[in-house]
Amino acid sequence: MPPASPFGLWPSPFTPRAMAAALRFDDVQWDSDGRHVVWLESRDGRGSLWCADSASADAPRELTPGDLSVRGRVGYGGGEFCVSGGTVFFAEASSGRLFRQSLAGGRPRPITPAFGAAAAPACSPDGRWLLFVHTYEDEDCVALVDARGRQWPQRLLTGHDFYMWPVWHPSGDQVACVAWDHPQMPWDGSLLYLADLDCTSGPAPVVRGVKHLAGGPATSIFQPAFSPDGRFLAYVSDADGWWHIYLYHLATGSHRRLTSGAAEHGQPAWAQGMRTLAWSRGGHRLYYVRNEGGQRRVYAQPVDGGPAQSLSEGEGYTWFAQPAASATAEAVAGIASAPAIPPRIVVADGQQTRVLRRSSGELIPAAQLASALPVTWPAPGADMVYGILYLPPGYAPDGPGPRPPAIVRVHGGPTGQAVLSYSAEVQFLATRGYAVLEVNFRGSTGYGRAYAQALREQWGVLDVADAVAGARYLASAGIADPERMVIMGGSSGGYTVLEALSQAPGVFRAGVCLYGVTDLFSLAAETHKFEAHYTDWLVGPLPQAAARYRERSPLFHAETITAPLAIFQGEEDRVVPPNQAEAIVAALRRRGVPHVYHLFPGEGHGWRRAETIERYYTALEAFLRQYVVFA
Repeated sequence: MPPASPFGLWPSPFTPRAMAAALRFDDVQWDSDGRHVVWLESRDGRGSLWCADSASADAPRELTPGDLSVRGRVGYGGGEFCVSGGTVFFAEASSGRLFRQSLAGGRPRPITPAFGAAAAPACSPDGRWLLFVHTYEDEDCVALVDARGRQWPQRLLTGHDFYMWPVWHPSGDQVACVAWDHPQMPWDGSLLYLADLDCTSGPAPVVRGVKHLAGGPATSIFQPAFSPDGRFLAYVSDADGWWHIYLYHLATGSHRRLTSGAAEHGQPAWAQGMRTLAWSRGGHRLYYVRNEGGQRRVYAQPVDGGPAQSLSEGEGYTWFAQPAASATAEAVAGIASAPAIPPRIVVADGQQTRVLRRSSGELIPAAQLASALPVTWPAPGADMVYGILYLPPGYAPDGPGPRPPAIVRVHGGPTGQAVLSYSAEVQFLATRGYAVLEVNFRGSTGYGRAYAQALREQWGVLDVADAVAGARYLASAGIADPERMVIMGGSSGGYTVLEALSQAPGVFRAGVCLYGVTDLFSLAAETHKFEAHYTDWLVGPLPQAAARYRERSPLFHAETITAPLAIFQGEEDRVVPPNQAEAIVAALRRRGVPHVYHLFPGEGHGWRRAETIERYYTALEAFLRQYVVFA
């Protein structure tokens, strides 16, 4: 039964302090011995590497010392480490250097100089060399350094604006990678390359030839991976409208699609090191994750024919990320979760799934958490918009009594996707008595290339229409109180919040904007390299689309925003600089619109420090109580 308190005032175990103490998992990988599993976890702004022996009952142990923080700094980060031969190689946050650390213990040692930033390390089959992506003064390349750091790093592949996923062939004489150039984003169009190496003519390998294998201006490539037997190069491509897995046969030069159906086997490459597939030992099977309607399970597919086997059935997990395969056993590790299961580091072999590490004490019974329900609704120009609905625990929309207030959450990207994984923020809201609708507007990932590409030059139009239609769906279906709707989002989702409050006055009682875009002109001029031309696709190229930029910039029609607004911003945000938030705050102040503004020192595009997270949730709860519950 729901608590007797009014909606929005329910007692919740998700206190601001508990939210600040949460542990985040970012990646997991096997050592080449097939026994040791290493993962990256983050808490209070620091990333640390942990290790466990998958064949023993010993407790996990931390590898990295407290004065170092493991974090990639190329673009949005990611690709922090790799493991091979009893050694982990990792990127360190403050210096941008690559370090090597023995799994047996000891102090890490730097192997690259402290300039620029490094990511996506990949150790050669013989353990002598390390490939990595390097960026310095806005120039990116695939670089090479000896694994002990005795030589100065050298550039191996250059000429494109961006690189991802450098990987070695098992023979050590070929490498593959993905590259793309402005104004493309990697999910719009990218290129798969195969490079032949000369490993005998000099002190270090050099490129002797490069071949373009797949991809192009209208085809996205995701995560190349060589099979352990050297026969195939697997990669993900959306050439047929969905991200499917293909096999390139190195001996014959032929390409073969391995997966099929209306499902995604890749995702937008916002960060280095993202993975959706992994080869089994020997190369006879491919492990992969398959996203259908926001639910992602892990499968094993024989490459020479036969049905795929699900490795996650019966465990209750509905989302599996960063699959990594053992080199000696038929097992895959990854990060598993569900709406009522916080993330875990797990190992699955098709017979059982073993938990190596939990992100929380999991003290809250599932019955006290909000469950997730996939929903759809129509919007202007769209027969179907997708979303995920969370109801306050114990609340039944078809029962008598008052309806709860609702939070319409808009994801970032805008290529993101609300999925059936664990969201502590959703639970923070729903367990207090709010209905939460997560909107996968046109432009979201997970429903095919055409659905994602629908947002081209329509940012600020379709995302807004679909979010507003979602609020009206909640009202017309009797799910939530139409007088107490809130729209909430971060980054591009924060932009949608501001535009929705402007374009649809009266639909939302209040708005919550986290590091949102307010001035499209300034964004195009000031944002970081990765997104320097993203607005060309989202809105249109300048100067041709200048009128559209002005029309869709919240700052230039801030006078139409009348609903109370909470704005949260990181002081060191390079993606959406603080002047974006401060400009809209000044406009609200001039007109006397109720608002709160929180600028968090030491934070960038999102919150990492425990102190900030606690302050954010405390302020968020106070704002919602003042302007929604008690209004």
